[in-house]
Amino acid sequence: MGLVLVSLALLNLVTDLPSAIALFLVPALATNLWQAFAGGNIKSVLKRIWPFLITALVTIMLGAAALRMADHALLSILLGSLIIVYSTVGLAGIKFRVHPAHNFWIGPLLGAINGIFTGMTGAFMVPAVMYFQALGLSRKSLMQGLGMLFSLSTVVLAVALKNNQYLTWEHGIWSLAGLIPSLAGMFLGQRFRRMLTENIFKRVFFITLMVLGIHVIIHSVGNFFNV
Repeated sequence: MGLVLVSLALLNLVTDLPSAIALFLVPALATNLWQAFAGGNIKSVLKRIWPFLITALVTIMLGAAALRMADHALLSILLGSLIIVYSTVGLAGIKFRVHPAHNFWIGPLLGAINGIFTGMTGAFMVPAVMYFQALGLSRKSLMQGLGMLFSLSTVVLAVALKNNQYLTWEHGIWSLAGLIPSLAGMFLGQRFRRMLTENIFKRVFFITLMVLGIHVIIHSVGNFFNV
């Protein structure tokens, strides 16, 4: 859950946003493919999320157009803001519910918003996580659904970056190299998680994300004003 946001936040502190997005593509794809196919409930999960999934994937290209038209510092501020929103909702334990009768229009609408945010910032989480939770998916199905979304979004995002000339062979090589520390970090994170209760782990996770999000915004504001 934290790989994309933490990677983006840290990389964005040392390089521009398009390069940061390009560098996490391989680790994100590899880890989320495993998550998408684990559990064997692909067909049943797809029945619940397909309206969201289709519009989320189609609109990534629209959002990615902003990488060429908007100031990257402003997009980084948006990234930091999305991280803060995600961590705030998680810390507060806010839960949403979507009535099945409204899902036919809420799903595509939120999917489009998610896709545009993904194209603009590389972050897949908002509002995807809140929406999937609102559908009442089980923990296992929730993680599998997010794995599908993140995997497919990573592929479309890579195409969008390539079309906008922000993805090079050099990015690909460094992204592939990032797979090793990413897998090592996941292994260490699993061991660390077993040492804490679920509530404490969530609190540490979301507070860390919030601090990163605030730092990204401060850093990006400084870049925007050339401070």
